Amino acid sequence: MSVSKAIMVVMTTSRAVTRRHLPSSPFSAPVARQVEVFAVNDRVTHDRYGLGSVVGIEQEVAVLVDFGIQRVRITTPYTKLNKL
Repeated sequence: MSVSKAIMVVMTTSRAVTRRHLPSSPFSAPVARQVEVFAVNDRVTHDRYGLGSVVGIEQEVAVLVDFGIQRVRITTPYTKLNKL
C-alpha cells in the first residue's frame, strides 16, 4: 500500500500598496483632496464628536473646535470634519 502525504499550502494576503500613476496611462490620475479652510465661528460637524463651533485656527495645521462638553484640536487633513 502506498501512503500519500497531503501538503498544506498557506496563502498570505498581499499588503495594500498605493499604486503610482503613469503619465501615459489611459486612466485618469487620482484626484488630490483639497484641504478645507475654516474660519472662527464656523459651525462644523465631526464624525466622532458631533456638532461644534470653531474657536481657534492654526494656519494650515489644525483647528480648535468647541463641542460643548470639550474642546478638541483637530489636525489636517480634516477627513472627519465638515463645515455646515
